[in-house]
Amino acid sequence: MLLIDCPHCGPRDEVEFHYGGQAHVPYPVDPYALSDRAWAEFLFYRDNPRGPFAERWVHAVGCRKWFNAIRDTVTYEFLAVYPMGSPPPNTSTASPPAHDSAHDSGSDPS
Repeated sequence: MLLIDCPHCGPRDEVEFHYGGQAHVPYPVDPYALSDRAWAEFLFYRDNPRGPFAERWVHAVGCRKWFNAIRDTVTYEFLAVYPMGSPPPNTSTASPPAHDSAHDSGSDPS
């Protein structure tokens, strides 16, 4: 069983949480100006690294709050959790994902 450390409620069983996708993917400033390809890339193309990865999670059965986490995709270990809107913690393993400039503009909703 995997324990996830909710930053609001503390450690809880993994069944209480839902994965929300890659963290730090900014919404386009003008989505109407994007080509169909650029819009599809924004919606569906995400990084899939082996190792530490910034993700969004929600404590669906508990406080129902969203948070970001750095999780190792090989070991499933949560290396850090941090509030939405905050940059990834400064650890040797945590780095934000690289973004494609075709759709990497605007504010960061996470």
